[in-house]
Amino acid sequence: MTAVQTSAAYQADQRFFTRLALALAALIVFGFAQWALRGFVDPLKTPIWIHLHGIAMLGWLALIVTQNSLAERGNMALHRQLGWLGLVLVAAIVGLGMFSGRMALALHRVPPFFTDSYFLALTHVEVVAFASLVGTAIALRRNTQWHRRLMFGATVILMEPALGRLLPMPLLGQTVGGWIEAGLQVGFLAILARHDRKVAGSVHPATLLAMAAVVGVHAVIQLLAGSPAIAAIAQAIAQGHGHA
Repeated sequence: MTAVQTSAAYQADQRFFTRLALALAALIVFGFAQWALRGFVDPLKTPIWIHLHGIAMLGWLALIVTQNSLAERGNMALHRQLGWLGLVLVAAIVGLGMFSGRMALALHRVPPFFTDSYFLALTHVEVVAFASLVGTAIALRRNTQWHRRLMFGATVILMEPALGRLLPMPLLGQTVGGWIEAGLQVGFLAILARHDRKVAGSVHPATLLAMAAVVGVHAVIQLLAGSPAIAAIAQAIAQGHGHA
């Protein structure tokens, strides 16, 4: 009886994570979709590496939803097999994210409300933090509660570009807009924190770590954006000398 009750409790708990994964993926996709539908981007004129980065991102969102659905259904064998696909997607997201950021500088396609140094920091710090959380989650894959929360935390970091397309960033600017994005990301994780308190009586340390990571990412980006060294690197890339 105890085993049955434990299994039922896990399944009910996992159902929450599956729904949260769907909500997170839908929000990110909506952020980019409405941007395109409003005519702010021409797919035919968008560089191929941006399309590839978008495909990798969609692949990650599909994987997050699928992995949670498989866990809910108890198909852990396929869950583990697909997990290794995540490493390929992480490598693609990191590599293409950094490359896209550098090419935006080189081609002078940085959004006008960002400085070049801020954009360089943004496109590098976020993907490194994302990969770091995913790597930690994989290392702790035998600890379900840590694993799935860190995976969510990593994906919430990837919310930032979608939020940037939903917020009036030209009016807010990179500093105010960046911290509002951080607040919204932490707010999304607060849904998870509320769930933690409901089922366990306290917020799980992994949820707190994810929240701290989000705030830390934005703090590091703001700090690096004001660094003369980062500004010099960004300028070199923009002038065509930073591809090495």
